[in-house]
Amino acid sequence: MANQTTTILYTRAIALFFLATALTACTTLGPDYSAPAPVPMPSEWVAEDADEQSSQEAAWWTLFNDPVLSELIERGAGQNLSLESAGLRIVQARAALGISDALIFPQQQQINGNLAKLYQNETSFNSAGVGLDVGWEMDIWGKYARGIESAEANLYASIASYRDVLVTITAEIARNYISYRTAEERTFLSRQNIAIQKRVVAMTQVQYDSGNVSELDVQQARTQLYATESSLPGLTIAKLQSRNAIAVLLGTIPEGVEALLAAGAQRRTSTYDERLASAMQGKEAEERFVSEYDANSIIPVAPRIATNVDPELVRRRPDLQVAELRAQSQSARIGAAETNLYPQFFLFGSIGISDTVRSGDSFSASNAVTAAVGPGMSWNIFQYDRIKNQVRIEDALFQESLTNYNQQVLQAVQEVSNALVGYQYTLQRSEYDFAAVKASIRAFNISANQYNNGLVTYQRLLSTVEKMTLREDIYAQTRGSIANQVVALYKALGGGWQSQTDLPLVKPDTVKQMQERTDWGDYLEPEKMTGKDRNE
Repeated sequence: MANQTTTILYTRAIALFFLATALTACTTLGPDYSAPAPVPMPSEWVAEDADEQSSQEAAWWTLFNDPVLSELIERGAGQNLSLESAGLRIVQARAALGISDALIFPQQQQINGNLAKLYQNETSFNSAGVGLDVGWEMDIWGKYARGIESAEANLYASIASYRDVLVTITAEIARNYISYRTAEERTFLSRQNIAIQKRVVAMTQVQYDSGNVSELDVQQARTQLYATESSLPGLTIAKLQSRNAIAVLLGTIPEGVEALLAAGAQRRTSTYDERLASAMQGKEAEERFVSEYDANSIIPVAPRIATNVDPELVRRRPDLQVAELRAQSQSARIGAAETNLYPQFFLFGSIGISDTVRSGDSFSASNAVTAAVGPGMSWNIFQYDRIKNQVRIEDALFQESLTNYNQQVLQAVQEVSNALVGYQYTLQRSEYDFAAVKASIRAFNISANQYNNGLVTYQRLLSTVEKMTLREDIYAQTRGSIANQVVALYKALGGGWQSQTDLPLVKPDTVKQMQERTDWGDYLEPEKMTGKDRNE
């Protein structure tokens, strides 16, 4: 009899399972996500060679031809702590998706047990029981399907967010490196100018002691010297601040980057006397010096970039991908909220053994088996206003996410436009600044020759040297600004992550710690620990 009852229950359970499977495929409530309409891009943005632009964008820092910069960016991608945090958020999102996936299976699976001693008057009893309870809410309206859709979109949003962090870190390393080299170049020029002005002060003091000039001339020379010397600490501060920022971006202390920065400090180191001797060699030497001027500077040489950009590069920015994927995730929540308007169907089943005997007697399971299986239903009636308002909230949040996406596209256009304008006009300014440098070099060479022939005073010569070094300082700042505008442009285009998708999301040492602490299954396997999305 017991076997017959078990067979009937088993048959009914199988039938209910197939019925539930058929009902689960009925419908999925809520809107299916569709991408927002493309925001118009500036009409002048027409890429002449989109493929070349895309390949340059992938590893744009290599266009500077600076091995130190490339090494810093490579280290930053492997050591930056903010980037590792973003990688860990991907791991979290994958685990959250695993939870959503598991909800399509029976949500309740519990083994229960109890053991008690009961007293009734002067008689005592022993009670024991053990049972298995299973409950499964059938996903007829797509509640859990929408949950999986939302969790999956969040996962890919976390991958895009990781790439956005990588874009920012790459650009910040380059920007601070350029600032470091610019401060280094300006420090060299400032020290050269200080050496020159000290000679002016010494010469003026001699003339004052001889009675040829007044004390006013001495004090004016000293004023100029002290003003120039006062700029040196500021340049040192800027240089060290850039070094410290690079260290943080590389996840290390300042001493950890000094050796690499020093290794790339190959620069022109000509002293005042050496330049004076060069001026005596004639115009040919002057022209050679001018032609090699930029090449002899330590400031990274900014590559020439096209004034037109491919609009699709802007639309592929990681932060815009994040915004769109967040909208897709929110769209799925609308359907999940709508399911609460309809009845929920579920299957339940339980089987167990429960027996109560007098104290001293043995338990017997022969007549203590209980089993139950069947369908169930629940419906949140009289709560439609609450549920409908929750659906309305989810829909408004979705619309807000679309609006935020469009706003971010416009901000992206602004950033690219600003970088293009900044690059073009700073480049134009650099032409004037370099013309001023060439003119000041020519004036220095003329005055050096005239001084050598006794036609001008030494003070006149030193005056031209002072003006030359000042123009060089301005030009150094302009060259650093051009390089930073290039960095700003490639950051605005969202470039720099494409060539680094095979990097591990989390450092191996961190993965080892996590595996020793927690059972991660295959979540931390190498093939799952890269920043690739579903299209790769």
